[in-house]
Amino acid sequence: MSITAVAHPNIALIKYWGKQALPGNIPATPSVSITLDSLTSTTTVRPSETDQIHLNGEATADAKISACLEMLRADFSIEPVAIESENNFPTAAGLASSASGFAALITALAEFSDLGLTTEERTVYARKASGSAARSIFGGFASLGGPDWVGKPVLDRNDWPLKVVIAITDENRKSVSSSLGMKTSEETSPYYDAWVSSTADDYRAALEAIAARDFERLAVLSESSCLKMHGVMQSSLPAMIYWRPATLSCIHAVRELRSNGTPVFFTIDAGPQVKAVCLPEAVDKVAGELAAIPGVIATHTVGLGEGARLLEP
Repeated sequence: MSITAVAHPNIALIKYWGKQALPGNIPATPSVSITLDSLTSTTTVRPSETDQIHLNGEATADAKISACLEMLRADFSIEPVAIESENNFPTAAGLASSASGFAALITALAEFSDLGLTTEERTVYARKASGSAARSIFGGFASLGGPDWVGKPVLDRNDWPLKVVIAITDENRKSVSSSLGMKTSEETSPYYDAWVSSTADDYRAALEAIAARDFERLAVLSESSCLKMHGVMQSSLPAMIYWRPATLSCIHAVRELRSNGTPVFFTIDAGPQVKAVCLPEAVDKVAGELAAIPGVIATHTVGLGEGARLLEP
């Protein structure tokens, strides 16, 4: 018997960067995200004599997946398993492959081992494996915040069907992992405390903007959150400068488009890829502008996706 689940990466509009000094992988900041539709992590779990892990067709000893299994086995009886996971987009390159990968893995393992987890409980175990994975349990708009730090749905994808143009500026793995980067920022950035304290207000304001379908307000909040997070990264020691020249060119292009009336804004996670979020009527114009920028390797146009789910055998 094998069980297969699929999940999509999510892109945080109000960013999460940093962890609290508490057990359970608790974020230092609340976050709001959108789940993307055509980028997928597909994970299959099947019986095995020993734990085996294959990522994108290659056998690997993945420490985070092994830690996830150990975490689950502390609460449940789970036999040895073979795990095969495939991403249809670059891995560890700033496109939230960890979020979609662990959302799919928790969903598949819960079914395979008959753990009886509720959706809320799946978000908790996904968060413990990778903080942003809790949000990929849901489609559309999702949030992760205190005091319970349970992933929650915010708005269905069909209720505000935004589009996202992803500009790929570098397909290589990023030089510093998010986990290490967060720790470095907490220990060395002079702006870290201000970042943490300001994000709570951004979080509440973004939820209000989403409820009101206020694109312009969400645009201002999202770009501000993105730039504040990267400011913390870049002021850390050693500095984490994930951007490429084309990343900055895309930022300027998006700002120019919006100043001329095109409904679009940018956001960038811990990596060099730019995500331009726009209203559906603007997507062709935005995609054309970003594709023409020197250094942009490729562009992908996506909509808002579903939550993590099982696939039929």
